[in-house]
Amino acid sequence: MTKQYVDYVRNKDKGKKDLAQKGSSDPATVTRQQNGVEDTIRNNAFDEYNKFKQEAKDEYVDFRRQCNEKYAEFLKEAWKSYQAGPIIPKPKDETVPPVVMPKEDEDKPAPKPKPVPIDTVVPPVIKEEPKPQPKPVAPIYEQPQPVDNRLQFAFFGIDGRVRIPEQMPTALSAVNSDVSGDALSKAWKALSGGGYDNLIRDCLAMRIQYNLCDWAYLLMVRSLAERYCGGWNNAATFFSSWIYCQTGYQMKFGETGGKLYMMMGTNHTVYDLVGYRFDNYHYYVIVNKGETAPTSMNICDADFEEQQPMSLWIPKAQKFPENLSELRTIKSSRYPEAAITVQVNKNLIDFYNTYPTSMVGDNLCSRWAMYANTPMASNVVENTYPQLRKKIAGKSQLDAANIILNWIQTGMKYEYDDKVWGGDRAFFPEETLYYPYCDCEDRAILYTRLIHDLLGLKCLLVFYPGHLAAAVNFTDNVEGDWISIGNGKYIITDPTYIGAAVGRTMPGMDNKTAKVIVVE
Repeated sequence: MTKQYVDYVRNKDKGKKDLAQKGSSDPATVTRQQNGVEDTIRNNAFDEYNKFKQEAKDEYVDFRRQCNEKYAEFLKEAWKSYQAGPIIPKPKDETVPPVVMPKEDEDKPAPKPKPVPIDTVVPPVIKEEPKPQPKPVAPIYEQPQPVDNRLQFAFFGIDGRVRIPEQMPTALSAVNSDVSGDALSKAWKALSGGGYDNLIRDCLAMRIQYNLCDWAYLLMVRSLAERYCGGWNNAATFFSSWIYCQTGYQMKFGETGGKLYMMMGTNHTVYDLVGYRFDNYHYYVIVNKGETAPTSMNICDADFEEQQPMSLWIPKAQKFPENLSELRTIKSSRYPEAAITVQVNKNLIDFYNTYPTSMVGDNLCSRWAMYANTPMASNVVENTYPQLRKKIAGKSQLDAANIILNWIQTGMKYEYDDKVWGGDRAFFPEETLYYPYCDCEDRAILYTRLIHDLLGLKCLLVFYPGHLAAAVNFTDNVEGDWISIGNGKYIITDPTYIGAAVGRTMPGMDNKTAKVIVVE
């Protein structure tokens, strides 16, 4: 665009240049005059660009200001009484105990059955590029800050430091005792005057720096607000909600008995949480551990401009500072050379302990896809993966898959979730490497993650009533029980069928009625 503008000015000024050239026969003089015109043209172009840039900036600032003013007015009046929807309990599947293959059958050749076509498929998490995380309704620009005042807070090992005004607005602290619409409106306006813009920029920078998923980002904002407001109170709820909203996320306020609540908007159906329904989105009440969310509230049902729902997918490995667990050795009984030492980041484990289990739409199987499709933590990739690669180096796909399979089957202790956790709980792969016990779903999720990362092969989770196994799309010719999806041939591999090699279906499982979840 700048070149076109310069060419335009050159043409307009052509007559002047010709006149200048006729007025002097000194080549140096002619060059100086031409360069003077060039400089003028460039300066004019930059002036025009800077003017446009400032006008665009002013428009962005003005648009965001209008959005905040509009929402502040809604906070005064847009409140209605609502009842929560039914709480969706975490599915309770029938329990299928692990099966140990008789020793005499371990070395028998795998069967050669007919293919079993499967029609019920949970689609992969990401068919296209991951959607960008929510962002502010308009760009937020750096503001001059006379005093470099920073708030320090801790978050899963992160030493958080964000710029923040020295003095908390009186309107914000007043929310602790007054949650009327007028009081909330005043607090919203006080925070939206520009003094907290650098704080918003710092929060978004931390989201990028540590690869924080949406759930982690919400928890970070809450930690920050709790520190700033001197504990978890109405002001902290309001402040965290304001930050969350300003960075582009869907939220609503609820109030009952003088206590303020924030609700996060999402497309996911989250288990065991109190939620309300607005415009085809779930809004779940966020409370601290041990608190009970209200099932009826006065809710401000107005929406801020261009908000996006929270996603509970974790598309990138979280980058929490390392606090490594003690070394744990996991050893295969059939391949004793496969004795692998593992360490896991305890900060990541602590974060996973907060993660809410959910499903997408009404598909119960999709909850496992969110665990299986989460990338492995960098310290495991850097430390454990090289050990596993060394054990399978030079092996065929089948032999490598069998080594990893037996390593999980025999190196890890099986136990029921009800006994350990008091109810069903799926593990992310790192959790299975960390905790002393795991069940079928944990083993299948870890196995598919390892096969995908170490062998580069496509995998499925295979769901039978009460049991989760896996299947692998080998590119080598591998025999055994298999199921087909389209043109893909996936060989059954069951990390809970102890001692069974690739290609064996656990007794009592029917591949014809199984559902499969694509892992990518």
